[in-house]
Amino acid sequence: MFETGDYIIYGNNGVCRVEDIGTLDISGVQKGQLYYTLQPVYSKGSKVFTPVNNDKVIMRPILTESEAKKIIDGIGEIDELWIEDDAKRDSAYKESIKKCDCTEWIKLIKTLYVRKQNRMTEGRKIAAGDERYLRQAEDNLYGELAISLHIDRNKVEDYIISRVEGEE
Repeated sequence: MFETGDYIIYGNNGVCRVEDIGTLDISGVQKGQLYYTLQPVYSKGSKVFTPVNNDKVIMRPILTESEAKKIIDGIGEIDELWIEDDAKRDSAYKESIKKCDCTEWIKLIKTLYVRKQNRMTEGRKIAAGDERYLRQAEDNLYGELAISLHIDRNKVEDYIISRVEGEE
């Protein structure tokens, strides 16, 4: 069970802070059931209420600082998610996002970056779906790493590049 003040990943809501743990006095909600009150870190003004024992949405602690650095240091060993068939590729991208896993997001970012470069070389734009998945994977990854590494979200990409290139 998470504690008040913990940062967690909560499905597609990304990084959330546990604001409260307790019962809810709302009609339609099971009496006595414990709920997390979550504040999405990058969606100010919204709150999420979810049962503590929710097994339908991925809830996990964010990476520790050392885990975040280890993942960044291993980026070179993470394979791309290369699939030729358009329908299978879109499905694989969707599944990759839904796993709420940093390694999956990195695979997706690497793949889509290469696809984007290839298309630009051919004088073509990145496909709208590819762009959407790239932004989603970057938002998820950079949001989590920013909290784990105690840096501004806008500086995460530069931090990753400098660390991968051996400057950190």
